[in-house]
Amino acid sequence: MTSEPGPGSNGFPLPPAYGPPSYGPVSPYGPGPYGPPASYGPYPYGQARPVQLGMLAAAADRERTIDVLKAAFGEGRLNKEEFDSRSARVMAARTYADLNAIVADLPAGPGGLMPYQSGSYQPVGPVAPTNGLAIGSMVCGFAGIVTFGFAAIPAVILGHIARSQIKQTGEPGDGMAVTGLVLGYMGILGLLFMILIIAGHS
Repeated sequence: MTSEPGPGSNGFPLPPAYGPPSYGPVSPYGPGPYGPPASYGPYPYGQARPVQLGMLAAAADRERTIDVLKAAFGEGRLNKEEFDSRSARVMAARTYADLNAIVADLPAGPGGLMPYQSGSYQPVGPVAPTNGLAIGSMVCGFAGIVTFGFAAIPAVILGHIARSQIKQTGEPGDGMAVTGLVLGYMGILGLLFMILIIAGHS
């Protein structure tokens, strides 16, 4: 009886053995030992990005810094010469550090108090309308000059009513009502003076 030749006995090479290589086990599939890659994305909605003093300043940043200078000038913290000098430095500033150095001695500035915000603007509330009687009083006061004082009486009446309403409602227009009252009383005095002159000649 003839026995079948064993592997390799007839000169053919043995098939390669399958399995893990001799240099160690194969690493399982999955993320590497360094962890998941860092995620880059936008800042959460409504969260301001922190200010870096080396960041380049934009036109909006310069405008906000000019507003700080205007407020300081209006409060008497800066004189006209200092305001003009600092405004010129703001226009030439390149970074947040430059802007911060200009307003560092003022109550507000870009360093820490003015975070970088892209297009965030506060909505402006509705403006209260000016009192209509105050406008009418001022118009009648000026018309009294043309009408030789005949429109002065309505100017005085409307002016007093307008000021009374403004005290109750808080509407703007008190200055117009005062202007109408002043012009109205001047027109009435002028009208009386003109009547006295005509009566004297007659």
